[in-house]
Amino acid sequence: MHASFVIGSASRIYIGSVREILPEVLPESRVAAISDAAIDRLHHELLASYASVLIGKGESIKTLQTVAAIYRKFLETGIDRSTFVLGIGGGIVTDITGFAASTYMRGLRFGFIPTTLLGQVDAAIGGKNGVNIDGYKNIAGTFNQPQFVICDPELLATLPEREFRAGLAEIIKAAIIADAELFARLETVDLLHLRNDRNLLTEIIRSAIRVKVEIVARDEREAGERRKLNLGHTFAHAIEKCSTRMNHGEAVAVGIRMIADAAVKAGLLATADGERITALLTRFGFALESPVEVKRLLKESAKDKKNKDGMLRIVLPTRIGDCTVQTLTSTAFAALLPARCAKEKTL
Repeated sequence: MHASFVIGSASRIYIGSVREILPEVLPESRVAAISDAAIDRLHHELLASYASVLIGKGESIKTLQTVAAIYRKFLETGIDRSTFVLGIGGGIVTDITGFAASTYMRGLRFGFIPTTLLGQVDAAIGGKNGVNIDGYKNIAGTFNQPQFVICDPELLATLPEREFRAGLAEIIKAAIIADAELFARLETVDLLHLRNDRNLLTEIIRSAIRVKVEIVARDEREAGERRKLNLGHTFAHAIEKCSTRMNHGEAVAVGIRMIADAAVKAGLLATADGERITALLTRFGFALESPVEVKRLLKESAKDKKNKDGMLRIVLPTRIGDCTVQTLTSTAFAALLPARCAKEKTL
C-alpha cells in the first residue's frame, strides 16, 4: 500500500478509503481501539472487531485522569506490549490515544484514523501527543510518531458544519505558513463548495498535510522551524483556557487574525496581505473578535510552554506563504497589538 506521505522511516500517512487501507496496514496482532461514544455510533463498523475503550468528549476530558482510566481498562482486558492501539476520532481522541499508547508499559505501537477535518490536516499528523493540566494545553506530552494515519475524506460527511469549519482554520494556517497557492485556491471557494466537492476537498487536505509533513520532517522535535506551525496558537490556546465559547479551530482563527494585525503593525506583513487573511477567515464564517479581553490573553500567553526564560516565541506572518518566529518580551509583544486594543494591553 503506497503512502501519500512518510515522516521519518516509520510513520506513514494515507489519504483514501479507510475500509480499503486499514486491512493492508494494520499489524497482525491484537488491536485495542480508543474512541468516544459519538464515533462509536457513527462508525461502529470500524470499532466492532477490536477491544474497545470509549472516552468522553470535549477538551475537559483531555487529562491525566482520562489516561489513567485507559491504563486501568488496558490492565483489565490484558493489553500488553504486543497489542496495537488504534485511535479513531477527532484531535482529542488521537492526542489522548498517542499519549496513552506511548506511556503504557513504556510504549505500544499505535495508529490513527482521524474523523474530523482538523484531525486529518493537523492534530493527528506529526507525532505530538499530550493532555492538558489545569486547562493549560498539552503540558504533559510526548513526541512519538504513529505507525500510520489514515485520512479518509468520506468520514467527514457526517461532521457538523461548525466542526468542519474548525478544520478550515488549520488549513488556512498551513497556507499562510508555507503555501501561497493553497491560500489563493481557498480564496476561490466557499464552505458549501468545499464540503460537497470530494475531489476538491481531498486536494485541499493533501496540500495542508504536505505543509505540515515537510516542516515536521525537517524539525520533528520542535527545535526551530516546527514552531511556525504554532501560527495563531499563542492567543488561541489562551482563548481556550479562558473561555468555553470557542472550539479550537475558532480560537485559532481569532489568533491568526490578531497575529496578522500585529505583523502589519510591526511592518513585517504588507497591509494588503493582512487584509487578505482577514477576508479569507471571514469568507468561511469565522467570528474574529476574541471572547476574552486582550489583557488576560497576554497574561495567559506568558505561561505558554514554548516560551523560554520569560521571553515569548511568537510566529508572525511576513507574507502569504511565509512567516518568522521572533522572541519578544511581553511588553514588546503587547506593543504590536492593534490600536483598538490599547486600553487592554497593559499586563
